[in-house]
Amino acid sequence: MIAKPDAPQSSLAAHFVAAALAAIITVGILTGMTELILLGGLPFERLVVAERACAGHEYVSDREACMREWAALQRPVSLAGK
Repeated sequence: MIAKPDAPQSSLAAHFVAAALAAIITVGILTGMTELILLGGLPFERLVVAERACAGHEYVSDREACMREWAALQRPVSLAGK
């Protein structure tokens, strides 16, 4: 006799719900990361230039302080409002 596995068969609806949930989670993560990068952080080009400008500092804390100071000096000045 050939034994049949008793694994439950998943339905098409379960696959659709799982795919939709995965898509929603993916869009949420990508949106959050985009907002963090564009609104909260420095653009990558400025960060790389600041890192290269401060590469001569021996200690990490000195290098990070130099990078923050350099980035603050390079931030564009807005004449309207602030």
